[in-house]
Amino acid sequence: MCGIAGFIRQNINEDASEVLRRMAAVIAHRGPDDEGFFETVTRNQDYDVGLAHRRLSIIDLDSGHQPIGNEDGSIQIIFNGEVYNYQGLRKNLIEKGHRFRTNSDTETIVHAYEEFGEHCVDHLWGMFAFAIWDSNREKLFLARDRFGKKPLFMYEGQGNFSFASEIKSLLACPEVQPRVNKQSVFHYLSYRYVPGSETLFSGINKLPPASVAVWEKGRIRQHCYYCPPDRFSLQGGSLPDDPVAAFLASLDEAVKMRMVSDVPFGAFLSGGIDSSAVVGLMSRHSSLPVKTFSVGFDEQQYSELSYAEVIAKEFNTDHHELIISQDHLMDELEDLIWFRDAPVAEPSDIPIYLLSKEARKQVKMVLTGEGSDEILGGYPKHVYERYTRFYQRVPGGLRHRLIEPLVHALPYKFRRAKTAITNLGLVHAEERLPRWFGALSPAERDHLTSLGPFHLTEQQKSSFKTDKDNSLLRKILYFDQTSWLPDNLLERGDRMTMAASLEARMPFMDHKLAEFASSLPDFWRVKGQQTKRILREAMKQLLPERILQRPKVGFRVPVNVWFQGPMKEYLFDHLTGSDSVSRVYYHPEQLNKVLTEHVQGRQNHEKLLWTLLTLELWHRRYSITP
Repeated sequence: MCGIAGFIRQNINEDASEVLRRMAAVIAHRGPDDEGFFETVTRNQDYDVGLAHRRLSIIDLDSGHQPIGNEDGSIQIIFNGEVYNYQGLRKNLIEKGHRFRTNSDTETIVHAYEEFGEHCVDHLWGMFAFAIWDSNREKLFLARDRFGKKPLFMYEGQGNFSFASEIKSLLACPEVQPRVNKQSVFHYLSYRYVPGSETLFSGINKLPPASVAVWEKGRIRQHCYYCPPDRFSLQGGSLPDDPVAAFLASLDEAVKMRMVSDVPFGAFLSGGIDSSAVVGLMSRHSSLPVKTFSVGFDEQQYSELSYAEVIAKEFNTDHHELIISQDHLMDELEDLIWFRDAPVAEPSDIPIYLLSKEARKQVKMVLTGEGSDEILGGYPKHVYERYTRFYQRVPGGLRHRLIEPLVHALPYKFRRAKTAITNLGLVHAEERLPRWFGALSPAERDHLTSLGPFHLTEQQKSSFKTDKDNSLLRKILYFDQTSWLPDNLLERGDRMTMAASLEARMPFMDHKLAEFASSLPDFWRVKGQQTKRILREAMKQLLPERILQRPKVGFRVPVNVWFQGPMKEYLFDHLTGSDSVSRVYYHPEQLNKVLTEHVQGRQNHEKLLWTLLTLELWHRRYSITP
């Protein structure tokens, strides 16, 4: 796991070497072990080319220095991530006549590019973002893994092109100035993250997951090379005689592949079924106790440590716990805005970062349960969404005048029912699917903000485009896999772990495992009220009943309580005070109404208020005015 950066710049007076080193220095937390640079000019002397790498050494510690080239040095690569099938791929490439100088997975990509060209990505199994400079063709080739586990940002302007693992590295280039993208702010207020290829920074875009970008002769072309299979309706075909056993074998292999490491590693353990499954399977393949790391809160009702302890004892792990409080949030929040280069959309970013720092004292890599819910159907919304068509057949007057008022009058503990009723009434998928985990529906957003109107780009709309006859479950899973997951959860996981110089690997995000799950009828993922059914069936032989039957809690942080108490003044000051930058986005009377309802306990607006607070902190951190 590393950080990469680079550019193709028109020859200018600014020292290109100095710019390249600034780009690398600002992401040193991603790779504290080593740094490397490659610089050249194009044949006509009209462009400077630079590649920079910061290394976190996990595999091939002695000879994995980057950039790495091919035999004659005409191809150079900088790489962030891990290729899990590199040993088998390496063997095949050697049989084809390629010569290797190292044992690293990085060099495997170089020779795969020589052999297969731009189609080399089809042969890679793992998480990755990389850049290859091909001097013979004077071509820069960028690629990102299938689900977007590793980030890659790009800027194009004034005849220059630059890219990096984090936005702050692009901002080290003199031509890239931090300016707000108001269209992205508009969408952020609904989604709680910026969907698609855009970011909150004007002119800075993400390379989408499963995509490649090629710079050649001053022009950029881009295309997608993979699509999650839930985009398509289920195709009839033969199933394994025992789908549960086949699924377990696939997951077990995914865990085993991700345990290849030349440094100490462990696992994050929440006590939920996902992380518990990973730890249980890791224990099968480890001769030593697995090191596990858990985080909890002073507020016991939000803490899952007791469940983590059950698994730690079951598998005799080397277990470590961290307990945090509201003070930790106040201490870390503004720094985490900088690490993420965006608002911290999830309060759980903070405990993940603190746990990563704690784990980094003992290990350099962890396995996590991330991605299980989006691949296997693990959220309550995956249950509710299947009732959309039924609910929308109920006469509108009955829904709006009776059902909705009654449900919204219920106490806070019925929050999921409130969310379900609000969302099931939204007819269009482009409104409904983001709202399940979002802050505001489009109508609510328009009521609160003075921004807009802005519309989704065609690329942003692609997460809603599935087969017309696809099931509602597969449609929402496809949205999760192409929007919620890469643009929020995976981005969160990458930034918070890499901020602590810790690599995180996600067995549930294995694309072969995802393809197997997608080949099954829906009832193997969600049946009745049961979510992740196939995982629960597979884990009956491995996990205690207490873990299998526990309700889904989620990694919740008690900001509801904090906003009504110790953080109340902080919240009001940042959103309505004289120094507030972002308050110009909102209608004052509507913002005050939301704040008052929350602090008085009449409505819980914690999700929205957190969204607004961290947007304000982002503006302040980068000194950006609307």
